[in-house]
Amino acid sequence: MKKTSLNPVVKNLHDKTYNWTNQCVQCGYCLPVCPTYESMGKESASPRGRINLVKMAAEGKIDISEHMAEPIELCLGCRACEIACPVGVPYGHMLEAAKDAIAQSKQQKRENSHFLLKNMAMNQLFPYPNRMKFLGSTVWLYKKSKLDRLIRKTKLFPILSEPLAQMEKILPPLENPSKRLKHGTVFPAKGERKVRVAFFTGCIMDSIMYKVNRLSIELLTSVGCEVVIPNHQTCCGALHAHQGATEKAKELAKANIQSFTQSEAEFYVNNAGGCGAALSEYDYLLKGDEEWAETAGEFAKKSRDISQILTEYGPLPFIKEWKGIVVYQDSCHLRNVQKVYQEPRQLLQSIPGITYVEMEGANRCCASGGIYNLLHFQESMKILDKKMKEVIELQPKAVITTNPGCQLQMSLGIDRMEASENIRSMHLVEILAEACGLT
Repeated sequence: MKKTSLNPVVKNLHDKTYNWTNQCVQCGYCLPVCPTYESMGKESASPRGRINLVKMAAEGKIDISEHMAEPIELCLGCRACEIACPVGVPYGHMLEAAKDAIAQSKQQKRENSHFLLKNMAMNQLFPYPNRMKFLGSTVWLYKKSKLDRLIRKTKLFPILSEPLAQMEKILPPLENPSKRLKHGTVFPAKGERKVRVAFFTGCIMDSIMYKVNRLSIELLTSVGCEVVIPNHQTCCGALHAHQGATEKAKELAKANIQSFTQSEAEFYVNNAGGCGAALSEYDYLLKGDEEWAETAGEFAKKSRDISQILTEYGPLPFIKEWKGIVVYQDSCHLRNVQKVYQEPRQLLQSIPGITYVEMEGANRCCASGGIYNLLHFQESMKILDKKMKEVIELQPKAVITTNPGCQLQMSLGIDRMEASENIRSMHLVEILAEACGLT
């Protein structure tokens, strides 16, 4: 079929992805590292199979909505296949282009419940920090008033949605919202000032897990960082890019770039692997934008995970021993996109008294995948339950992660294994803070 005969959505998909799909040599090195190929056992659930589907859709040989959409949407986007690929196929960028094409497809059923959930979350919630904070404060009140116990007795959540019922059970304890970081604040370094950094507060981290944000500032200042919380920062746009809302992702990226470049900071620090991956790829997201491309490149170069900064400017002032076995579950986007995997392990092993054990398959996705575990609950649980068997065998006191979605997913896994009395799911920042005597 001639390219000129393709409809605009297909032509756009062709222009963005066709050269990438032709890079794939069908070697299959990606198959053993793909969690959905392992759990579903079919070619269309593998990176190689999905690349083939995108290629055929770009050629107009198959329908985007009917044939390509489901296999693409069942991909976790963990990008482990990029690390295994010997010819460097940029699978993550191809996946986002395919999601964009799916979103644009006129044949998509927009009344689909998955579409409504995604649309509400991405367009009415995540881009609005005050709405996210209101949501977080409501959750705090919900748990503080013990209304959660009453609602559970009614079994209302399982009737509405089993995935939501599961997630509601593992929401972490929230501290008073008055302790949430205030944008525009500057926190001085404790002792000698070594560097000025700007902190990215995130959506979920700022609304639900703001204690981790507060502890992050305590750790950063303890190693000599002056920390500024830039005003007018917003959602990183990762979920939007991953769900095909590329233009909204660009809009959010520009807002963050504008906010952070005014901070006069040497580094832009985050504590969420998924957000950090998006921030570090703003240069790719805006590469065709004449006005923003150069600034986006500078922004991406300054983006750092908190583990990198704590390792570079440490050591941390530990004052307590942490007794017990801990295992670490990589955030896919921290490891596979940002290539950060040694620093979290180094920090854990530096805690006095700790017994760090490397978990088999720590680099394999936990199947949180942003909101994948809500949209594709059963598929997500198959992958999670397999991972939890590895965890339980090691009998750790804590599973450590570096991403809010991963942390909640591991909490859910621990709950499903009925091991909540013995194993905690913790952010890296939390365990470091405990050993530093911070509460």
